[in-house]
Amino acid sequence: MFSLIRKGLIVVTLSSALWLLPLGIGYARPAQQYQTEQQAQQHCPKDAVVWVNTKTGVYHFKGQRWYGRTKEGAYECRKEADDEGDRPTHNGQ
Repeated sequence: MFSLIRKGLIVVTLSSALWLLPLGIGYARPAQQYQTEQQAQQHCPKDAVVWVNTKTGVYHFKGQRWYGRTKEGAYECRKEADDEGDRPTHNGQ
């Protein structure tokens, strides 16, 4: 009787562990954030620097309306911003 209960607990425990395993996989690493455009460009000289609105995860390119101007934001390398799940603005501002 106890061996059946023990086996049942082992199965439940293993099933739970396997179910939770994907939660730790696939999360993006946070991008390096910089206070100045020059610092970001030094970090990624061959990549475009973007301004990421850190509240929304939307980024803007140099020359766009909100580049460097949102209340909450930082300069980042575009590839790193993409890798962490940020996206470009849809309306070109």
